[in-house]
Amino acid sequence: MTAANGSSAVNARVVVQQCLHATLQVCPPQQECEAQWVEIDRGMVIYVCFFKGATEDIIPKMVNTLMNIKLCETDSGKYTSVLELPGNVLIVPQATLGGKPKGRGMQYHGNIGKEDGQKLYASFVSHCEKELSLAVKCSEAGTEVKHGTYGNRQVLKLDTNGPYTHLMEF
Repeated sequence: MTAANGSSAVNARVVVQQCLHATLQVCPPQQECEAQWVEIDRGMVIYVCFFKGATEDIIPKMVNTLMNIKLCETDSGKYTSVLELPGNVLIVPQATLGGKPKGRGMQYHGNIGKEDGQKLYASFVSHCEKELSLAVKCSEAGTEVKHGTYGNRQVLKLDTNGPYTHLMEF
């Protein structure tokens, strides 16, 4: 499979899904405190996984593509970007997107190391926040980027107006 940039090496894989409302558990319940959640209203959910060899250079292209792709359905049934909607963004780190079947199980040997992955994930979130804040419609509407916790299993609740899910590779 060829990456979006035309090379044969895939550095990141994302799945994007439009949503009406999404809630993500970012910290599980513990003895002293209840679970912590983030949530968004209308917009899109981005699941992201980085692979070995991925570098900071890929982030601007990923963010530009994802924020400007016409994925969100308007009330009239046409599709527009999350920046034009304007919509919120929920980013979910999803290492399982890098899995390959081996026997009856899955292996994740192609995924980036945890420390490097955390850095790229933080940069990806920061770039998405900046892109959304620079969009006039989003600033005026008060839309936000929310995100999950890298390296933790998280619970997601998602309401959509139809399965409109896309896989993209960079």
